[in-house]
Amino acid sequence: MAEVSVRKLIVEVISAKNLMPKDGQGTASAYAIVDFDGQRKRTKTKSRDLNPQWDEKLEFLVLDKESMITETLEVNLYNDKKTTGKRSTFLGKVKISGSTFVKCGEEVIIYYPLEKRSVFSQIKGELGLKVCYVDEVLPVTESTGDEKKEEKSEKAEKAEENPPVTESAGDTEKKEENSEEKKKEEETKKEENQKPKEETPAEKAPAPAVTPAPAPAAAPEVVNPPIAETEKVKLKEKQFEVIQKRSDLNVSDHELRSLSKDRSRGAAYDLVDRMPFLYVRVVKAKRSTKSESVSTLYSKLVIGTHTVRTKSEIEGKDWDQVFAFDKEGLNSTSLEVSVWSESETEKKENEEIQKQKMESSLGTVSFDLQEVPKRVPPDSPLAPQWYTLESETSPGNDVMIAVWIGTQADEAFQESWQSDSGGLIPETRSKVYLSPKLWYLRLTVIQTQDLQLGLGGSGPEAKVRHPELYVKAQLGAQVFKTGRTGLLSSANPTWNEDLIFVASEPFEPFLVVTLEDVANSKTIGRTKIHVASIERRTDDRTDIKSRWFNLCGLEENHSYTGRIHVRVCLEGGYHVIDEAAHVTSDVRASAKQLTKPPIGLLEVGIRGATNLLPVKTKDGTRGTTDAYVVCKYGPKWVRTRTIVDRFNPRWNEQYTWDVYDPCTVLTIGVFDNGRFQKDARDVRMGKIRVRLSTLDTNRVYINSYSLIVLLPGGARRMGEIEIAVRFSCSSWLSLMQAYTNPILPRMHYVKPFGPAQQDVLRQTAMKIVTARLARSEPALGSEVVQFMLDSDTHVWSMRKSKANWFRLVNCLSRATTIFYWLDGIRTWVNPSTTVLVHILLIAIVFCPNLILPTLFMYGFLILVLRFRKRMRVPQNMDPRMSYVDNVSLDELDEEFDGFPTMRSVEMVRIRYDRVRALAGRAQCLIGDVAAQGERLDALFSWRDPRATGIFALLCLVLSLVFYVVPFKGFVLFAGFYYLRHPRFRDDMPSVFVNFFRRLPSFSDQIM
Repeated sequence: MAEVSVRKLIVEVISAKNLMPKDGQGTASAYAIVDFDGQRKRTKTKSRDLNPQWDEKLEFLVLDKESMITETLEVNLYNDKKTTGKRSTFLGKVKISGSTFVKCGEEVIIYYPLEKRSVFSQIKGELGLKVCYVDEVLPVTESTGDEKKEEKSEKAEKAEENPPVTESAGDTEKKEENSEEKKKEEETKKEENQKPKEETPAEKAPAPAVTPAPAPAAAPEVVNPPIAETEKVKLKEKQFEVIQKRSDLNVSDHELRSLSKDRSRGAAYDLVDRMPFLYVRVVKAKRSTKSESVSTLYSKLVIGTHTVRTKSEIEGKDWDQVFAFDKEGLNSTSLEVSVWSESETEKKENEEIQKQKMESSLGTVSFDLQEVPKRVPPDSPLAPQWYTLESETSPGNDVMIAVWIGTQADEAFQESWQSDSGGLIPETRSKVYLSPKLWYLRLTVIQTQDLQLGLGGSGPEAKVRHPELYVKAQLGAQVFKTGRTGLLSSANPTWNEDLIFVASEPFEPFLVVTLEDVANSKTIGRTKIHVASIERRTDDRTDIKSRWFNLCGLEENHSYTGRIHVRVCLEGGYHVIDEAAHVTSDVRASAKQLTKPPIGLLEVGIRGATNLLPVKTKDGTRGTTDAYVVCKYGPKWVRTRTIVDRFNPRWNEQYTWDVYDPCTVLTIGVFDNGRFQKDARDVRMGKIRVRLSTLDTNRVYINSYSLIVLLPGGARRMGEIEIAVRFSCSSWLSLMQAYTNPILPRMHYVKPFGPAQQDVLRQTAMKIVTARLARSEPALGSEVVQFMLDSDTHVWSMRKSKANWFRLVNCLSRATTIFYWLDGIRTWVNPSTTVLVHILLIAIVFCPNLILPTLFMYGFLILVLRFRKRMRVPQNMDPRMSYVDNVSLDELDEEFDGFPTMRSVEMVRIRYDRVRALAGRAQCLIGDVAAQGERLDALFSWRDPRATGIFALLCLVLSLVFYVVPFKGFVLFAGFYYLRHPRFRDDMPSVFVNFFRRLPSFSDQIM
């Protein structure tokens, strides 16, 4: 009996909250209609309830597993007209992308805000749903050809599809729909009766079970039968049935789809140049006569100075190896393929038997490279052919070979022997890596009870006095502790503290919770929590149940020492930050259900590099570089192949990423591969960053960027890299809407972490990602991952401090520019401009309603004029802004020093004095800013009675003056006074400045 896998989508409608009243009486009778892939089902009606609770499960058939992520689940809420007597009213809708569906067991309750159907809809509230899918394996019975059995099965299907339904009065619309559906079903079944029919589970699964209506005197709930499925489902069922009837084929539908995708692969290489490669596929060889002894065969390929051989196989087995030669590096116009035989012979020398290997040529075949055909990836692979080997000693031997000229887009390129990458070395191949999926694990330690303090420890069994307890939790290498508490106030110590861990999938087996007594240096007991069984939540509205765990001692008998009350959950509503905040490339929450559909596609073409400097020596005589590129965006890491021994490598590889937020950064780094030759570390050669928000959509940027790396000896330019970037976006509205959404998920704002805690969690996440990628094959070294993630951003650096200071000064210089412009107008540097400002002041005073329109119009005109001067090329890291040109070697040595320092005491003393001098300046600046605020506060605190008395008298006089003088007159007079001619000015400070500077501050009270 054959089996078929059927996927079902399970939608559990939990409840709704704070619905909009729609029945005219302050309530609503809500029911939900769920649509998925042409299938429609509905829930019961909850009468007169603005917070209805359904708890109903609806099942839908997934007809195409591969296209499930492109489908959309839509849930619409309506007010039932039967209970209120009014027409059905729309209460809101929810749309969920298929890419957020999870397997059964991973689903959680998510409350989605109800969306409007139109701009004028009055909608509010939330809808709680659980969505998951399950794959079921069902048996498929083979058709016997008996017509009687077919008729019986058809009758059974009719009985299942159309069970008796008790209809209430007034359902004429449903009767008409059922009659039309019956007619259509009869027509389709007549057509199916003409062909042999096979019973499949796909025909049974979509038939929903219809429940009869309850009695009118029952609970105030109206039970409605599920709405019939549309014709789209029936057509897809026929297609599904045809696929099942073709089960005798050797190629599955999934394989056919993958082949069709591979054929369109060549169109993806439009951002890079096509590199011609000579492909040679050596399949197998056969002899004209069978040899008496067992021998192994291998093939040798010779193109000018290039010589390579296949693996040795026993005669009769296939090699089936593909070799790719860079056509630009070939120095010959002919290809020679020869087959060699290896055999072992025994020879006696001095009564000792020695084995010797004997090699003999079976023949050679030559190819003229100018006659080799070309192949474009949409074409089918070239079939290998038999060629006769030319040999004088053993004629008649054949070899099966296929030779063609293709590009790097060829399907055989990834697994082939590559001449520019050193052959079949795993460390030089191009690979795609994925960062582990990270979660925050929250452990809330509440309290302990029934503690047996005299047990469980290694000390004496007598009960201890004055214990001081704390709870220690450990997940892998992460260890966190609660605060200490004693037993003086209560026999059951209470903490109510949260411990946050970073957990990565697959999770660690256990979370170990230990209760320790620090006063007596002993462990009271411990317990283990299975991490895979921990409940998950997506927001703070889901209440996690607390649990009690028994504490066991560390002795062999594991005696009972008490119990601990904790609350533990996996937080899926946070985004685990595993990179520097200013260069983040992903802001999605950990829970898959909260992920929104992508808004665009990022395509990056790694074209090549030029003028790379030698990093190491080869054979101790000359310098060389084996360069490769690493790209990081989101959880996806891309590593190109390593081009061996070239200073101008050309990779021409293209990769794509889904974009979920435009305000993210793509990081590209260049490294020298030192792992494939010997056990050495990869050397960094520089990196660039591209912020997606600075790119125009659907435009290709092809530019070269300088590779500058900071070394202990100073900044060094290592060469240039050429890349092509394109950010494609199909929906301009979705892109604009992304700018209005918060950067991080909701939980970061509802229950935020502190800055210090967030920094610790980020460093922990970086270590987890580094360790996981270092265990890949081939490994992505820890030095590579740390360089790409900027793991040293929290380390002190004099250079970075100066760079940030000049950034601040640059921002403040904009304000000083405006101040100098006003001062120039005030001092009549340009009299015509000052006169125009006087006229503008008069216009503003007498027409104050023009102030805001004028300001915004000026802003618009300034932005329009600056549009022509915008950046045409995405900017790279700026060496001048990074302050790498004017940094001293001692400051660089301090930046590269580890923590804690490894330098001498004298060097540390010099650096400490330098930091003290810098901190002294910052200390004075902070004190001056604080003094200005204290002087302002002194006006109202009567610290200086005379100054405060003068200010009080001034306030009284000004109140009387402004009571008589209109406000417009005051503004006009103050404006003319400020813009008065220099001949009416004094060089000394004004009275108000002198008065403010004489106010007291708290500087004289600082010791």
